[in-house]
Amino acid sequence: MTFEPARLGQSRSDLAEALRSLRKRAGRTQTWLARRCSMSQTKVSNIESGKLTPAVVDVELILEALGVDDPAAAQILDLVRTANTEWQDHWSSRRRGLDKKQNELGRLEAVATEFRFFLLSAITGLLATPDYVRASIADVPGDQSKTIAKKLERPSVLYDSSKSFTFLLMEQAVRWPLLPPLAMAVQLDRLASVSRIPNVRLGVIPLAGRIPEMPLNTFRVYDRRLATVETGTGALILRDHRDVNAYREDFERYESYAVFGDECRELLNEWSVLFTRQRE
Repeated sequence: MTFEPARLGQSRSDLAEALRSLRKRAGRTQTWLARRCSMSQTKVSNIESGKLTPAVVDVELILEALGVDDPAAAQILDLVRTANTEWQDHWSSRRRGLDKKQNELGRLEAVATEFRFFLLSAITGLLATPDYVRASIADVPGDQSKTIAKKLERPSVLYDSSKSFTFLLMEQAVRWPLLPPLAMAVQLDRLASVSRIPNVRLGVIPLAGRIPEMPLNTFRVYDRRLATVETGTGALILRDHRDVNAYREDFERYESYAVFGDECRELLNEWSVLFTRQRE
């Protein structure tokens, strides 16, 4: 399947039209199809009207019920995978206002219960000090006071005991000098503090020894429903269960190289001291 960002928004309507056409050609009603797939008729209607993006498993059930064989089935499954992928470019996000993005993240954090963050080159807002938050968006023009305020509100979710968080930070993410040395030392102390929250696991992958992996992107996985992957110009939002599971598996491999608990805090303290000495 060729990846074309411009097609992502159109794929849902293409998928809806294709599934509707297949059902009609088969001479079946929505009620019949819903019964065969153990769905409600309303769900089938919403899929065929483009109001609802179906999961891959939903489409697989529909194709099986309608007796659709390759290569038509393969083309439909390509469409559903694209329909479950969203592209959010940085420029559009900035035009809408970064505070809107914070609202979206807040809603996602409210409904998800299991969070996995792989941080390749920077510290996420949930772990950041106010100075780090401000520095992370310093290149964005205009008044960002609303965005900063919302970013500083979001870490309260870490104290919700019904949720679990695992953060994996590469050493370069922790030590990248985004701030002056003393402020960086404070940021590292913040990481050590968060690592003591009972429902938070915070690990660091040190750049020592052999790591036979080559991570390319920062990514986050929310439950089994969603993965987000950051690039230099935007982010991919992936809902296909195969994509989400692939990133969960990647996360588990990277997790095996991380240090946690006291060993992690010892490293953070060592690096914090180095930043403090730079100021002397």
